[in-house]
Amino acid sequence: MIIARTIQELQASLQEFEKEGKDIGFVPTMGFLHEGHMELVKESKIKTDKTVMSIFVNPLQFGPNEDFDRYPRDEEKDIQLARNEGVDLLFLPTVEEMYPNGNLTINMVVTKRTDVLCGKSRPGHFDGVATVVAKLFQLIRPQLAFFGLKDAQQVAVIHALVEDYHFPIEIVPVPTVREHDGLAKSSRNVYLSDQERLEAPYLYKALQKGREAILKGDSISGIRDYLTAYIENHTSGEVDYLEIYSYPDLEMVIEDQQPVIIAVAVKFSQARLIDNIIITQKS
Repeated sequence: MIIARTIQELQASLQEFEKEGKDIGFVPTMGFLHEGHMELVKESKIKTDKTVMSIFVNPLQFGPNEDFDRYPRDEEKDIQLARNEGVDLLFLPTVEEMYPNGNLTINMVVTKRTDVLCGKSRPGHFDGVATVVAKLFQLIRPQLAFFGLKDAQQVAVIHALVEDYHFPIEIVPVPTVREHDGLAKSSRNVYLSDQERLEAPYLYKALQKGREAILKGDSISGIRDYLTAYIENHTSGEVDYLEIYSYPDLEMVIEDQQPVIIAVAVKFSQARLIDNIIITQKS
C-alpha cells in the first residue's frame, strides 16, 4: 500500500495508475476506521481496479461547539486496517496541506437538502462536506466514489454535488453496516457508557417499526409521534429529531411517495447517534 501525505505524492501515484489504464474507486473517510469503512473498501475492490482511501478530519464541517478536537483518531491502527483490507493508495493529508492558506477564498454553499435532519442543527456542516469532497474529487478524479448510507443526508448532498457540477463520477451508496444487535457502526459508539450501549439498539428497532407502519399506510405524523415515544421510553437519550421525508430530495412526503427515509438522531451523555432506513415500494 502506498501512503501519500502530500498532494504532490498523491498525484504522482495517481499518474502511475492512469498510465496503467486503471479504474479508480475512492473511499473518503475521517479515520478511526471500522467495519463500515471496510465494507466501502470491499465494494470498491469489486468494482474498480485501484482503491484510494483518504483519511482527513475536515475542520470545515465542524461547528464552534462541536467535537473536532475530540473526534477519535488512531492513525497507526487505521493504516494497518487499510493495508489489511487491500487499499492501494492511502491519502493522509494535514489540515495545512488541504487548506494551505488557512481559509479558502471560495467556499461551497449547499442550498437544498440541508434545512432538515442533521443539517437543521448544524448550520454550515454540509457546506464543509461539499467543499472538501469537491476538492478531493478534483484531486483524485475517481470513476466511482463509495459512501455509507448511515449518513444518508450526506449521500443525498453528494449526489446533488455530482449532478449540479457534472463531476464524471458515479456515486455508489453502500448499506449501513450494523453490530449483531442492529446498532449502526460508528466511530462515536466508543463514547457510549455500558448502559447506553445496551439502550442504543432501540434506535434501529424503532426504525424497523416505522418501516412496517409506512408500508401499512399509517399517517406520517402518527408514525413520527409513536417512534419518538418508543425511543424515549426505551433509552435514556434525548431525541434530537425523528423525521420522515422523501428521499433523496428530503422534502415533505406526498401520499404513497417512494422512496421515503425515516431518520433519527439521539443525544446520549457523550455521543450523538444517527441512524436511518430508506423505504421503497419493494421493502
